[in-house]
Amino acid sequence: MQDYYPFQKVEKKWLKRWEDSDLHKTGTDPDKENYYVLEMFPYPSGNLHMGHVRVYSIGDVIARYKRMKGYNVLHPMGWDAFGLPAENAAIKHGNIHPKEWTWENIAHMKEQMKAMGLSYDWDREVTTAAEDYYKWTQWFFTQMYENDLAYKKESTVNWCPSCETVLANEQVVNDSCERCGTEVDHRELEQWFLKITDYAERLLEDHDKLENWPEKVKIMQKNWIGRSVGTRVTFEIPELKKELEVFTTRPDTLYGATYMVLAPEHPYVEEIIEGTDKEKEVEEFIKKVKKQNEQERTSAKSEKIGIFTGAYAVNPVNNEEIPIYISNYVLMGYGTGAIMAVPAHDQRDFDFAKKYDIPIKAVIQPDTVEEELVGSEMEEAYSEDGHLINSGKYNGLSVEEAFDKMAEDFSEEGFAEIKVNYRLRDWLISRQRYWGAPIPIVYCENCGPTAVPEEELPVKLPHDVEFSPTGESPLKHVDDFVNTSCPKCGGPAKRETDTMDTFVDSSWYFLRYTDPKNEELPFTKEKADKWFPVDQYIGGIEHAILHLLYARFFTKVVHDMDMADAVEPFTNWLAQGMVLKDGAKMSKSKGNVVDPKDILDEYGADTARLFILFASPPEKDLEWSDKGVEGADRFLNRVWRFVTENIDIIKSDDKEIDSDSLDKAGKNLYRIIHASIKKVSEDVGERLNFNTAISAVMELTNEVYSYLNDRKDEDIDYALIKSAAENILLLLAPFAPFITDELWEMIGYDNSIHEMGWPDYQKSALEKEEITIVIQVNGKVREKIAVDADITEEEVKEKVLEEEKIQSYLEGNELIKTIYVPGKLVNLVVK
Repeated sequence: MQDYYPFQKVEKKWLKRWEDSDLHKTGTDPDKENYYVLEMFPYPSGNLHMGHVRVYSIGDVIARYKRMKGYNVLHPMGWDAFGLPAENAAIKHGNIHPKEWTWENIAHMKEQMKAMGLSYDWDREVTTAAEDYYKWTQWFFTQMYENDLAYKKESTVNWCPSCETVLANEQVVNDSCERCGTEVDHRELEQWFLKITDYAERLLEDHDKLENWPEKVKIMQKNWIGRSVGTRVTFEIPELKKELEVFTTRPDTLYGATYMVLAPEHPYVEEIIEGTDKEKEVEEFIKKVKKQNEQERTSAKSEKIGIFTGAYAVNPVNNEEIPIYISNYVLMGYGTGAIMAVPAHDQRDFDFAKKYDIPIKAVIQPDTVEEELVGSEMEEAYSEDGHLINSGKYNGLSVEEAFDKMAEDFSEEGFAEIKVNYRLRDWLISRQRYWGAPIPIVYCENCGPTAVPEEELPVKLPHDVEFSPTGESPLKHVDDFVNTSCPKCGGPAKRETDTMDTFVDSSWYFLRYTDPKNEELPFTKEKADKWFPVDQYIGGIEHAILHLLYARFFTKVVHDMDMADAVEPFTNWLAQGMVLKDGAKMSKSKGNVVDPKDILDEYGADTARLFILFASPPEKDLEWSDKGVEGADRFLNRVWRFVTENIDIIKSDDKEIDSDSLDKAGKNLYRIIHASIKKVSEDVGERLNFNTAISAVMELTNEVYSYLNDRKDEDIDYALIKSAAENILLLLAPFAPFITDELWEMIGYDNSIHEMGWPDYQKSALEKEEITIVIQVNGKVREKIAVDADITEEEVKEKVLEEEKIQSYLEGNELIKTIYVPGKLVNLVVK
């Protein structure tokens, strides 16, 4: 028998056997509960990295544990296969098509996943770039289009003047085109949007249903949605004979508004400056601002720049004319694209007013300051509570009182309306590139934009396309794709050449897994409701906002379509930490990458899994350690030797353990076996503390070795060792599936260990038998202690003398004699 674990041979054997037996196929037993565990599916880049190993190992432990606990488990895997890297690879290499590149990567990564022993049901595999998947992505788009949830409007986009194409945000690096290095500017183009703002309130309200999500993630989403209650106020612009709307959460400061600011993209700007002596100057300023990205414009650290338009608005509360500026810090996508500026009580407005010599008027007075604030003398904005000043009949009211009173009065006067506003903007899904799901819209001169009917889906991506370094989508130049007929009138029409944001693909894939072969629908309600929502979702914190928010939005749309009962997609969500090396995230540029293949080749899958699960709690970052990998390997070999060296003992006895007949060490081991079952069950099943669960199995293994090393062969309780061996393997099985299945077979079982039930612990076994010892000093009771029932006389006397209270009676005295009555008392005679 080999004294080391031959992982290469064992892994090859069990991979084939698992596949031949469909071991990981989704359970269908109607008498069992269903459980859906899912890790975020990957982009098929070609190779797994250690972050993949970690997240997939976490999910696999949960899936294997739940199967052993008697659940039908859905544990699928697929591929987020559309996206920019495939298109870039085609341009870079020139001789490979994005589809070929993607499918080759999928095949390679799939083999790597299998080599890790991941228990996926590959019969449910989905690939977002496959026609049988993106057909239904397009179908969802058409359903939203018909229900006014998808629409097209003009929007600001990144534009590369050299490539003459629109760039997604991820294609802009340091304000330049990643393909040619040209500085990017911004243009207004018509783009497709999904109306996620219609669901903003529900997305917020349903946070109550996300009880098992990390609180920080819910806060991040709440801030992203950005609900605020305020007042929409109308300012007249006499020059245009138009009204300008602004949204403010502080109607109580209206008397302090001393200027207005429009976003450079605001539709009124062109009208205001047209034909004026400010026109050229303002146009040059707008060009300058449009070179700044959104983050730069809105950052608190960025310089706020502006220009006076020459026009004025009328403040409706006092009829004062206040100047209208354009500035970089106001964006068209937020609110109305215009703000009333109150510099005395907003630091951003204060800085801008100081810079451009605009009046500052204080209207909120601190309650704790007697001397009234004077705007021209203020050194910074005052943004705390207080009472109103310089506000007409509202002077003296508290901020809270003024808010309600002024909002009510101004609404009655007709220039204000109480509104709920959201920071969340509609989801821009248009991408001007090839490798994505085509947006299923055709344009007809007679019928206008029309959704492609279901029977004509999918709108297929043409394969024979020419990739050029201009960066333009090849779809624009494929006549057979662009030119089509109108589904309504049959006349000539043009196809939409934009493709969808890949976030659309990943916003419903978890539903497709419930019914992946359906050719008539994305999934049936019956199958969706059988599994959905996902019981445990696992992924990176970097997806805490957009992916999870879009998935929640899609789920609510699906619910409203009566396609699923669930209104939230994920019951529990775990954000796993990063894998670090030398204190930094692994990256090729830092030269600190550890290739999973090297670990699998040298140590095997079980060691790789065990280390990455043991080294840190799943939600914390993990520091890579070569010594830690070696330690995991040593432990597995220790388990291997324990079973193989004691195989005859383990296989020779089928009797039940007689716990009453065990000696002290045997009773201790018996207790630790059941304590370990309890600990691992709770750590895996409830707390997801895999590191402490593995630690418990290690401690149990140590105890077994101690028990065996301290006695002769004839004194070994065979039934106890058999129980220890079986439970070590059962508890270790979700973490190290290969070695445990091999050893399980060695000890005489025909079925895979992964088909066995999870062990139960006996509560009675956890109870230590204790007795109470009374401690006397010179015949008087001074203390009582609880000790193990089988404690020796020497051990009792030692414990008695260690008691702090007893030591006080001995201090300065001489211990003459110790009288011990077994199991009852100790009397110390002192002088």
